Amino acid sequence: MLGGLRQWFDPEKQPTVGRTPDYRFSLANERTFLAWIRTGLALIAGGLACAQFLPPLPVAYLREVIAIALLLLGGMVALRAVDHWARTERAMRLGRELPGSKFPAILAIVVAAGALLLVVAVVIKAVE
Repeated sequence: MLGGLRQWFDPEKQPTVGRTPDYRFSLANERTFLAWIRTGLALIAGGLACAQFLPPLPVAYLREVIAIALLLLGGMVALRAVDHWARTERAMRLGRELPGSKFPAILAIVVAAGALLLVVAVVIKAVE
């Protein structure tokens, strides 16, 4: 694990494995990484917006739970982005299959569940 973290922060000092991939693939991998970072930042911004601007909801502390969940999810997405970038770069260098990931599906389910929770809260508020 420590070697993986070292690769995140100082890839130039790691021994280079395999062959240098076509730069277009490396740049595509980097663009994917940046898209994940933007997703993480959007989740963090959403968490801060919930904490600051969402009115109190009918369930005690629901606003805070939503804000904290979004903040944590944004941080997880950012960490997952750098890990996936490093694993994909290594796989390209070694000519292996690109690493699969269940994370996009899990993220989609969590975001959908959060949206459903908000719909329920809005309906409860409207009925009151």
